[in-house]
Amino acid sequence: MSGPRAKLRVMSEPPVPLPPASPQSAEPPVPPVPPVPPVLPADRSGPFWDYLAGRVPPAPAAATLGWTLRRVDAERGEIEIGFTAREEFANPLGSVQGGFLAAMLDDTLGPALATTLEPDQFAVTLDLNVSYLRPAAPGPVTGTGRVVHRGGSIAFLAGELRNAAGEVLATATATARIIRPAPGLLASAAPGPGAS
Repeated sequence: MSGPRAKLRVMSEPPVPLPPASPQSAEPPVPPVPPVPPVLPADRSGPFWDYLAGRVPPAPAAATLGWTLRRVDAERGEIEIGFTAREEFANPLGSVQGGFLAAMLDDTLGPALATTLEPDQFAVTLDLNVSYLRPAAPGPVTGTGRVVHRGGSIAFLAGELRNAAGEVLATATATARIIRPAPGLLASAAPGPGAS
């Protein structure tokens, strides 16, 4: 036989198990290295930074999505977020329903812009355009977002979601409006990572 099937062998007897490794030769398992949390600027405040500093609880939507900051570059308006796509997010085919992926993208792009805002500013999403490239299985999802261009009151954002294998699941572009809410409104609004 030739080709891929040439490697297939039918065994008539079960394989002989290997003897266990001796205690002297066995190496202790290496514990996984926990991710290093990003270093946050101590002098920043506002809804995004207050959440990261633990001064306010997460927004319910962010908590539902399993939002975790992995990397932030406030000078460049770039961010990397970890999400947990839960089994409850699945459609009848077992893939994550597109609305949850859109919410993850919104909660990636908004925080990318939020890193650049003043404490009394907030951003609201005006439009979000999502392109779905492949089905997303429940499990870890990584969002990366960046500010493409920021004017005085309008910003253009872009980002993508990737699965654990690094494959792009979906991409998005968004337009956001930067506002200064009435005094006290930000303090009474639901806290959380991003703009929406």
